[in-house]
Amino acid sequence: MAASANTSTMNYERFSQHGDLLLAGGVVLILFVMLIPIPTLLMDVMLSMSISLSLLVLVTSMFIKSPLEFSIFPTLLLVTTLFRLALNVATTRLILLHGSEGPDAAGDVIQSFGQFVVGGNYVIGIVIFAILFILNKMVITSGTTRIAEVAARFTLDAMPGKQMAIEADLNAGLLDEKTATLRRETIRREADFYGAMDGAGKFVQGDVMAGLLITIVNITAGIMIAVFQNDMSWNDALSTYTLLTVGDGLVSTIPSIIISTAAGIIVSRAAAEAKMGEEFIGQLTSNSKALNLVGCVLLVFALVPGMPFISFSFFAICMFVIARLTSNASDEVAQRTGASGTSEQGSGDNSQEALDTPEAVQSLLPLDALELEVGYGLIPLVDEAQDGNLLSRIRTIRRQFALDMGVIIPSLHLRDNLQLKPGQYTVLIKGNEMAGAEILIDHFLAMDPGDARHSIKGIETREPAFNLPALWVPEAQKEEAILAGYTVVDPSTVIATHLTEVFKRSLADFLGRQEIQSLLDNLAKHAPKAVEELVPNVLTLGAVQKVLQNLVRENISIRDLLTIVETLADYGTSVKNPDVLTEYVRERLARTIVRPYMDQENTLPIIMLDPNVEKTVQEAIRQTEGGAYLALDPATAQQVIQAVNSSVENAVVTDGQPVILTSPMVRPHLSQLIMRFIPNIPVISQAEIPADIRLNTVGNVGI
Repeated sequence: MAASANTSTMNYERFSQHGDLLLAGGVVLILFVMLIPIPTLLMDVMLSMSISLSLLVLVTSMFIKSPLEFSIFPTLLLVTTLFRLALNVATTRLILLHGSEGPDAAGDVIQSFGQFVVGGNYVIGIVIFAILFILNKMVITSGTTRIAEVAARFTLDAMPGKQMAIEADLNAGLLDEKTATLRRETIRREADFYGAMDGAGKFVQGDVMAGLLITIVNITAGIMIAVFQNDMSWNDALSTYTLLTVGDGLVSTIPSIIISTAAGIIVSRAAAEAKMGEEFIGQLTSNSKALNLVGCVLLVFALVPGMPFISFSFFAICMFVIARLTSNASDEVAQRTGASGTSEQGSGDNSQEALDTPEAVQSLLPLDALELEVGYGLIPLVDEAQDGNLLSRIRTIRRQFALDMGVIIPSLHLRDNLQLKPGQYTVLIKGNEMAGAEILIDHFLAMDPGDARHSIKGIETREPAFNLPALWVPEAQKEEAILAGYTVVDPSTVIATHLTEVFKRSLADFLGRQEIQSLLDNLAKHAPKAVEELVPNVLTLGAVQKVLQNLVRENISIRDLLTIVETLADYGTSVKNPDVLTEYVRERLARTIVRPYMDQENTLPIIMLDPNVEKTVQEAIRQTEGGAYLALDPATAQQVIQAVNSSVENAVVTDGQPVILTSPMVRPHLSQLIMRFIPNIPVISQAEIPADIRLNTVGNVGI
């Protein structure tokens, strides 16, 4: 049996591989049917094929769980419509050429529909055909077409929101790239499917009208040919050609109705976990009260004089039995789930109780590490379906921080917030709003770099990342601003630049214990001994965390994590203070520290600290059991800050950025003082300068 199954599988696969050839051959065959006279035997085969194919489509549509499982349906609808029209042309040719020979002139199928289905009475046949036409045209086809139009419109309208939800889940780490790509493809296929169904509905409508017109032509032309060319009487001609034509009309109308019904089922059915039959039975019989009520009404009908007692009683009993079975099943489910309460509001109360359980409340406690909330006007910037590139920019920023700083920025949870203005956005870190701004939609941000040729008109604003004066200019004025010497950026660039600065200022907040453990686990893949020696034998995970936070606060890359871990292992046995350990690590990372500030000639521009200033700061350092701190009086601290700011502004540097040079003892305390007021000024010690680096003094800090 296994060999037989394998053979069947191979035969089916071989058959499927040639499906494109079979389809192409079928379409060519349809064209031949329209042009070449078909024998009655072959016509019977093709008419039977039409009915069989329509039944297969109908049954398949009832067993699918999602319309995308039958995504070929719009194309299949077109092919089957063309096939029926070709058969109409072929049967018309047979009826008009050979109708005078008798009722079997067009084949057994048409004869059977003309004789058996309508009882050989052409008047009844015309009435039945008219009723079927009205049902197909006015009810099934019209409803299907309308549903397809609405589904297509709402599917297209919902695409941006779905795309944004996928990107938000991807950035939040809830989805991997493969799953996100699959969901994007599913959304695209849904839009394509419903759009195609919207157009395919017009084929169905045209097919119905064509069937009616062909029937009228067949009857009229057939009678004329029979009377004037074949010398038949009017009664014989009317009877013969009407029965043949009605039979032909029924043979083509019934498959058309079946296909139209299948189309209606597919477009009106949403994606579900169960098949249509399972949901149909499950939902229709889920309410025992409704079943009992219907049973009572049917029982009343059975007792009304003149009503069929047996049939109404039978269905009333069926309703009571189904209601009883449904009620028992519901009780069993309630017992298994521990549900209690049988009143009409019980289910609603149980749902509320479920929401109030500790487990449900605890799921609300975790905070997203990083969030970006946008107003609805900024959705096009994050929707890749509308050519929005902000999400790709954010992914690039995260990769760049990983390369430059060795820090993995948490996944960004993106959501739209209707409480924000249309062009407003806010950045939240662990639930706290850290930054935000408002963007003018369909405008560009123009900034004067200092050498603009002339001023331009625009809406005054402040650049959100660095708080620089800027102008919002419309797109039509973009070229004018560029020619005037302004730096012009689009809204996505404005937000991306702002996010970059927010990330840079908040790197230490992204280094929690779990994140540090992940970095160490990644390092352990390449240097397991170094990690094993350090944690937890020498230092705790918390101590390592504080050292790494100290480094990134001063914009020092921790990508060379191996050097950091080895340094901590060397000094951690005798030193436990994270601040002191940080200074040892900085000495080992000397080249990493000075490299960003050097010019092209391998020279480091420095601002020297006046000995008096350094002495004042050193004397203000206080040592305690918890560590050292700077106890500088406010007036002196203000003088130091002003002197540093003045020295930086007056420093003449053609390339690179000047750094403040001081002694190792003073460096951490002076850096903390300056960082509060001038965050972008690096402070380094003499021990952090490699021997082969040349120094260029460009300023002096004195008070």
